[in-house]
Amino acid sequence: MEKQDLKGKRIGVLMGGLSREREISLRSGHNCMAALQKLDYEAVPVDVGRDVAETLRRERVEVAFLALHGRYGEDGTIQGLLEILDIPYTGSRVLASATGMNKIRTKQLAAYRDVPTPQFAVFRRHDDLPAAAREAAELLVFPLMVKPCEEGSSIGVVRVLDREELEAAVTETCARYGMAMAEEFVQGTEVTVGLLETEEDITALPVLQVVPHADFYDFEAKYNKGMTDFILPADLPEPVAARAQELATLVHRTLGCRGFSRVDFIVDSADTPQLTEINTIPGMTETSDLPAQAHAAGIGYEELVEMMLFSSLLP
Repeated sequence: MEKQDLKGKRIGVLMGGLSREREISLRSGHNCMAALQKLDYEAVPVDVGRDVAETLRRERVEVAFLALHGRYGEDGTIQGLLEILDIPYTGSRVLASATGMNKIRTKQLAAYRDVPTPQFAVFRRHDDLPAAAREAAELLVFPLMVKPCEEGSSIGVVRVLDREELEAAVTETCARYGMAMAEEFVQGTEVTVGLLETEEDITALPVLQVVPHADFYDFEAKYNKGMTDFILPADLPEPVAARAQELATLVHRTLGCRGFSRVDFIVDSADTPQLTEINTIPGMTETSDLPAQAHAAGIGYEELVEMMLFSSLLP
């Protein structure tokens, strides 16, 4: 199938879903669907539920545009279903999606390629959590950020200042999500790098610096207007920005991502970009990072969405 053939295909914009990021996904999905319709694509909404296979057949979807965030959308599960149904889809395939969703696996693979990343410890539901917290407290430097291993949009992220808070946070997080990660808090400049991939190459977009009004770039700061300032391009020395783009591209390649992604870093006091996570289906809302970065590179929202659609044709 060629790019021009997509005009004759029925494109299902998969949105909503079953994760805690459902409402954000609906915002992303409706925006993307409107852009595709403006470009004269036959785009229809698909609100993803447990009956998604039947919905895809009923709606006669021939190509899937994924605007899902979080579990069951960004973690390889919907990608696996689409592979079985033989429906082309946008973005990363099964393995890269599953790996990118797991913060621990992402950091382990990135470290293998010598990508700097904050030190961290892993906690599982059936661990002796008080003992694990004591061990982590001896190895890591407080404050720490405690995170679920497989959630996006900073859902469930808390900052802890001592061992007692760490034990309480990992106990609650493991009870709710199964696994938790405690990562050293790096004081520095929070930046993100969007990547767009074509058949020819991967392009790193201008580095975006986020300045949240809250203590860190949490869920509220990400999706509510006026709670975060964007500095674009980031207020970084040119070599540091170039290094962030280089590392982002390396992470994208190492995980085997396809089409697009967004890679987040903290630039520390030594001007070293330290990886925090990758997003294989970045948000596409009016406050999202990737559209802002694309705009800074001269790529409008509709053009960006079409480039994302074309990723369904990549091998």
